[in-house]
Amino acid sequence: METQTQAAAELDMRTLVPIERHKTLIQLFKELPVGEQFVFINDHDPIPLYYEFRSIYGDVVGWEYLNRGGREWKVRVTRTEASQARECTDISTLLDLRKATPKEWKQIVFHRYGMMQQGDTMEIIAAEDPKEIHGIFVMKFEGQHAWVYKKQGPDEYVVHITKKQQSGLGDDGFSVVNEYDLRPFPPAERHEMFYKAFADIKPGEAFDFFNDHDPKPLYYQMEAESKEPFRWEYLLQGPIEWKVRVIKTK
Repeated sequence: METQTQAAAELDMRTLVPIERHKTLIQLFKELPVGEQFVFINDHDPIPLYYEFRSIYGDVVGWEYLNRGGREWKVRVTRTEASQARECTDISTLLDLRKATPKEWKQIVFHRYGMMQQGDTMEIIAAEDPKEIHGIFVMKFEGQHAWVYKKQGPDEYVVHITKKQQSGLGDDGFSVVNEYDLRPFPPAERHEMFYKAFADIKPGEAFDFFNDHDPKPLYYQMEAESKEPFRWEYLLQGPIEWKVRVIKTK
């Protein structure tokens, strides 16, 4: 009976598109009584969601990895104390970067930005000017976003980032349905995961993936072997992190 109850309490989020995963779990945590918990399964490390939880609800989030890696990341989330959630009335989401290390900023911000819809606004709070993040937005999303400082120092910077249009997809109406981080896996497994991800999407859908080097050889392999048309778009190009969007075209 205990095994059945535990299995029933596990939420497999892999069947939902990323933005719906965040909405569902954030609402679930909002309604979670103190001391209660839930377990969810994801297909990549959901660490950006952890910081989104903490930004909205405060330091009351217990976060325990039950499984790491592959296509099954399992996390137990516990509400440790009562808290008053920050109401996001004029924004879509809040990311308090003071709760994360600077090396995690890019992953957190751009992971969440990729889910935003046209017209959505993200608020980020930082103890120092997030000018590196701003530089990436200017370079990668020029004309596609608005960056407004609501407060500038001395020890707190508040920025509103509004998505003017869907980055990388133009007006073609494609839908990004998944995101994968291939970096923790050996090359052979990365290729297997990539081809599985491509096989799982339909024409008009796309997925994003992270890599620790330029995956150009994989592009040439796809170009030579794929029987289905696709489009390959770089969202980040090194030197430490590459992010690519792969669209199965109609």
